[in-house]
Amino acid sequence: MSEAGDFGWAVIGPGRIAQRFAEAVQALPEARIARVHARDPAKALAFATRWARPEAACRSLEELLADPAVDAVYIATPHAQHGEAVRACLLAGKPVLCEKPLVPSLAQAEPLFALARERGVFLMEALWTRFLPAYELLGRWLREGAIGELRGIQSSFCFPAPYDPASRLFAPELAGGALLDIGIYNLAATRFILEQALGACPEPERITAQADLAPTGVDRQLSASLYFEGLASQFVCSFDAVSVNGLQILGTRGRISLPQSFSQATVLELQRTGEPVQRVEAPFRINGFEGEIEESMACVRAGLVESPRMPHAESRALLNWMDRLRAQVGVRYPFE
Repeated sequence: MSEAGDFGWAVIGPGRIAQRFAEAVQALPEARIARVHARDPAKALAFATRWARPEAACRSLEELLADPAVDAVYIATPHAQHGEAVRACLLAGKPVLCEKPLVPSLAQAEPLFALARERGVFLMEALWTRFLPAYELLGRWLREGAIGELRGIQSSFCFPAPYDPASRLFAPELAGGALLDIGIYNLAATRFILEQALGACPEPERITAQADLAPTGVDRQLSASLYFEGLASQFVCSFDAVSVNGLQILGTRGRISLPQSFSQATVLELQRTGEPVQRVEAPFRINGFEGEIEESMACVRAGLVESPRMPHAESRALLNWMDRLRAQVGVRYPFE
């Protein structure tokens, strides 16, 4: 690290989600924002002025990657631009925490995993949900068999967004669509629940999906069912509906509910048959991003290439499922 206990983060793509990342970094005593890069220099300057200092704004990506004060890079550009930035960082020897999805397809991800291993450089997909206190408690309940045998998972993640063919939500050249932007949370929750309840997440015996496509050809709404032996996971994600965005886990002796906003849950409910609902609060320490940031820093300091809590295999499995779902509903991006 540049100084004892001082971990310098660079940010590529200082948009809305990067603001939350920087807020968490600023609140961690051992971390700071060291450099910022954006295709629009004005955005980089504004972000750097708010979270670091004006001089932290970089004129080029090469300038950012050459700075020895940068200990790791957080990438928060639109999905389609992730791969290019990740590759540049790995080639420069800079550890990477990249927003979900890591890249739009498994075919794009495999060379990056290989490059990270070849260069011995850390790479992790920023799926912050896995590091929340609520999911730590959820995992313990599932491992202990609190609701008996797992029988079903149901979830929704929806919000209304005005149609704009040029926006990152709807533009195919930016890898838009509900599945990659928010449906990944439904799939990631499914995998986490199965891993905790069964010890490992099996591959689904069957996947079915249907979608409403926007005029640009990306999925405005997608619903899917994943069938495993003895249970199914069903979900809907969309840019044209309002939902509590809750998650239900059904078991033979009870249920667990993340009643609203499951992707950033701070409340869990456990109800066993014949017993009252047990409601537990699990708040963030900062804003929820601190868990993935601390995990990344710990892995980099330990010289790891991947996180044991969010390994490359997990990102690979998620991309494989999303590839299969997109193929079923006919969503294909121009760069594939």
